[in-house]
Amino acid sequence: MGLKFTESKGSAQKSSLKQYAYTDGDNKIRLVGDILPRYVYWVEGENKKQIPMECLAFNRETETFDNAETDWVKKYHPEKRCGWAYAIQCIHDGEIKILNLKKKLMEQIKLAADDLGDPTDPDTGWDVHFRRVKTGPNVYNVDYQLQALKCKPRALDTAEQALIADLRSMDEILPRPSAEQQKTFLEGVADAGGVPAEVSEELDAEDLPY
Repeated sequence: MGLKFTESKGSAQKSSLKQYAYTDGDNKIRLVGDILPRYVYWVEGENKKQIPMECLAFNRETETFDNAETDWVKKYHPEKRCGWAYAIQCIHDGEIKILNLKKKLMEQIKLAADDLGDPTDPDTGWDVHFRRVKTGPNVYNVDYQLQALKCKPRALDTAEQALIADLRSMDEILPRPSAEQQKTFLEGVADAGGVPAEVSEELDAEDLPY
């Protein structure tokens, strides 16, 4: 089961939901549901396409690297390091979307939550206003700035309440693969020199390792 936003320490599957696309300048979203703690590796597949694969050494529930499961990515690619990849759902443009959080943005939201309360609460939560600012020529030269003065408590309206009536857990939307599934996938990549057609990137280009 995923964690509530305020329970999180903050520290590669497909879904029918759309991904939230960060845009330069002002952004506005409403966080809903539980948060999914994850770390992922990027594994190179066919045509050098980077594929995110979950680090199984990381425990979603405790947010610790307990190494309870075999981390096959590390065995096949010992040089790789996993990266922070927490995710949550949000309301944007009248739809539920998956939001792949940015670590700096989440840290700012958690700090604001100390004063404003849980942003995911349907009655007392608040819309998250932030700016995405390019800071340089490279894809990873991006800054996220929470606009705290615009983040005011607001109950969800009738249409938004309907959207979250049957909200699924993030664990269901992005299920954790088993160690055997991960091993089989990696063996397929090694043998075929590519990745299955149904596997696609779920994170943004700026999240890639450089």
